[in-house]
Parts: sequence; C-alpha cells; structure tokens
Amino acid sequence: MSPAQLHADSIVIDGLIIAKWNRELFEDMRKGGLTAANCTVSVWEGFQATINNIVASQTLIRENSDLVIPVKTTADILKAKEQGKTGIIFGFQNAHAFEDQLGYVEIFKQLGVGVVQMCYNTQNLVGTGCYERDGGLSGFGREIVGEMNRVGIMCDLSHVGSKTSEEVILESKKPVCYSHCLPSGLKEHPRNKSDAELKFIADHGGFVGVTMFAPFLAKGIDSTIDDYAEAIEYTMNIVGEDAIGIGTDFTQGHGQDFFEMLTHDKGYARRLTSFGKIINPLGIRTVGEFPNLTETLLKRGHSERVVRKIMGENWVNVLKDVWGE
Repeated sequence: MSPAQLHADSIVIDGLIIAKWNRELFEDMRKGGLTAANCTVSVWEGFQATINNIVASQTLIRENSDLVIPVKTTADILKAKEQGKTGIIFGFQNAHAFEDQLGYVEIFKQLGVGVVQMCYNTQNLVGTGCYERDGGLSGFGREIVGEMNRVGIMCDLSHVGSKTSEEVILESKKPVCYSHCLPSGLKEHPRNKSDAELKFIADHGGFVGVTMFAPFLAKGIDSTIDDYAEAIEYTMNIVGEDAIGIGTDFTQGHGQDFFEMLTHDKGYARRLTSFGKIINPLGIRTVGEFPNLTETLLKRGHSERVVRKIMGENWVNVLKDVWGE
C-alpha cells in the first residue's frame, strides 16, 4: 500500500483539537482524511457557558452535515469513516463546567461529551493543574472520577499536575489519558511528562496522545514533522505500541486574543505562561496535512500495522473501553 492509500484506508483520530469552529476547519479535516477528533467545547467556562458552546457547536455540525457527524459511541466513529466524514467528539479541557454538581457529569455525557480533562493549568474543585503547587485529587474529585467512570467519560490529565495525575490514575477504574502531551525527556517544560509519568500511566492501562504544539517541542517553531515523529517514537518506546496515539492540539484559525485567554488563569486573571510565536511543525501546519504524518512514520521504518495503531486504532480501542461499549 502506498502512504496515501494507507492513510485513506486507516482510522485517523486526533485526540485533541482546539481550533476555531467553522466550515473551513471541517473542510480541512476532510482534506486531511480525519475520521474523528476530540474537539474542545469548554476551557474556563462554567456550566451555562459550556451549554451555550455545545448548542452553538451542535448547530454548526447540523449545518455542515455533509462534512461532519456527532460522535457519542465508537460505532459513530466507524460510521464517519464509512460515510467519508469526520466525527466530532465533544471534550472539555477543564472539569470546571461540572461546578459542584455530580449530576452534571451525566448530563454532559448525554450531550455527547466523551473526554474531560480534570484541571486546566490551575486549581479547581477536582484537583490541581500543572502551573501551581499540586495539592492532589480532592475528595470531591474522587467522586467526579467515579461518576465519570460510571457514565463513560474519559479522564484526561494533559494539563494536570503530577500528584493529581497520579492520584487520578490510581483512583480510576477505567483507563485515563494524557490526550495531548510531549516527553520532558526531549524538552523540560511544565506541560511535558517525565519518562516515569509516561511509564506510570501506561503501566496502569492508560493512554498517551502525543502533541506537536511548538512551544513544547525541543526545536520550538523550527520543528518539522520529523521532530514530531521523533517525539511519538520516544513516547512509544516507553508506553508501548498499544497505548499511543495522536493529540495534535491544533489551534488553527485562532488569533492572539485566544492565546491570551488560554494563558491567564480563569481566562483573565494572573498570567500563567507565555507561548510567544506559534507555528506548527513544517509538514503538518494544518489539519489538511495529516496524510504527511502517515507518510513520515512509514518512511521512518514503522510497519503499516503499527502506523494504523498510532493514527487511530488505539484511540478507538481505549475509547470503547472507557465508554463502556
């Protein structure tokens, strides 16, 4: 099979996209052969604002039903593949939208939310993010993990502090994930995960989606798709070929105001970090260039079987487990 044929035949899943929602993005997803993606609908928003985001997103999906379909089950992912469309999984990057109500977890599951990150960079009622002193998983957080397990929402730990992450991994009865992270073995950064952290999540049945967000890559904005592939390989050598996937963290279409919102606590308070200029790795600067990743992994000596796993099959397997199918 040629690289293009393999890509067209594979299930291709992006474990985290926070790009600007519009038809242009959906068209680029189709150009890139994307089967499904975990698309962020909540970061700093509370319950009501997140509901509003979901309403707007559902409307956009309906208006562009020639390109995308909503995903609530892995069967929907396979349906998207059959129909030549992209499946949209709703995801949160912060459990803040649950507020202090356990019952909201099931409500959001019914609305199609399949992945929720426990914290976004800072403290919330569940635990602590990676940019402040980590107090670990709260008692309420343990209840949230249990409820997410029960209804079938995956616990994401990408922006979560190391102590809180460890406690979620131990508390959860279902696999948890770093949906979009990079190894600190290639670059030291508060958002990157150590070899020990990567091994720990994998040893407990967890999953790792590797990001290509330039500030976390060793060469920054000078990175290429080969640097991204190197990070995937480094991670796979630790977690194994069954626990790895893609989680690009595409921010396509957003302006500087969006990054200002992300890098301030609660979207407006103290500054947590500064990304500087953001340019995706050469060769995969847009979602439409996804086929280049399949080609790059093949060129670097990976078998078709392993490439299929990395590009999406592994995501399907772990989501099927977590979603209770």
